[in-house]
Amino acid sequence: MSARSDSLLRNRLSGSLSGYAFLAPWLIGFISLTFGPALASLYLSFTDYAVISTPYWVGADNYVRILTDDPRFVSAVQVTLWYVALSVPLKLAFALAVAVALNKGLAGMSFFRAIFYLPSLLGGSVAIAILWRQLFSRDGAFNQFIGLLGYDTPNWIATPEYSLYTLVVLSIWQFGSPMIIFLAGLRQVPTDMYEAASLDGASATRQFFKITLPLLTPIIFFNLIIQTIDAFKAFTPAFVISDGTGGPVDSTLFYTLYLYQEAFVNFRMGYASALAWILVIAIGVFTAIAFRSARLWVHYDD
Repeated sequence: MSARSDSLLRNRLSGSLSGYAFLAPWLIGFISLTFGPALASLYLSFTDYAVISTPYWVGADNYVRILTDDPRFVSAVQVTLWYVALSVPLKLAFALAVAVALNKGLAGMSFFRAIFYLPSLLGGSVAIAILWRQLFSRDGAFNQFIGLLGYDTPNWIATPEYSLYTLVVLSIWQFGSPMIIFLAGLRQVPTDMYEAASLDGASATRQFFKITLPLLTPIIFFNLIIQTIDAFKAFTPAFVISDGTGGPVDSTLFYTLYLYQEAFVNFRMGYASALAWILVIAIGVFTAIAFRSARLWVHYDD
């Protein structure tokens, strides 16, 4: 009996070692590239660290200064929140509208699906941001088109009242990823529900709001979480279009761009680490609130 137990123990141990061996590359990468740097940044957030000097412990001074005596932090938060509040709902609404149209069984749907998804692959690149800056510049293609209609054409990028909205439009243009997810969700809606609703005289609009939307709420919730987190982390478009300044007059100063300036322009790495952890906490709070509120409007099978 003892020999049999020893054999079972060895087999289990051998299986566990094999599992950990396959898991080891991921564990090494996670500890060395994610968890370790995160702990290091948490420590640095309580220090005065200028990269070329030794970190000096200052306690919570960085956090106190950020929350009480940093007007650019306030500007960055305002710009980022406004960007999130505009870009996320508009992107999701546009993605859902396109997904509903593609779900009608159009000829060549695979082609259109690939074309519409392409901006999501390219939209975060530096090249697209440069193209966007040229498109909305004083002599860009958009102004040339508006000029043909007889309207005045401002410099959208250099005007504080309009500059942020060009980035919102760029975000909406990258609707391909949530569109694909919405399309997959629409394919799961039972067709017999629409047939029964049609027999009862329900219009297409009523079917959309009474059948499609309620059944899609888990998909909407998933896309909302993912797209909101991505919007909070947006960096490349604002960096390229404003030449890394966040201008004009901080109108495109995204939170991540301000964090970059503090870390790699002003070399206040400890201060930037504190900014980063405030962003992590903010995203965590938003996610917790979203999951808490989901019980009120997200409908699952039960």
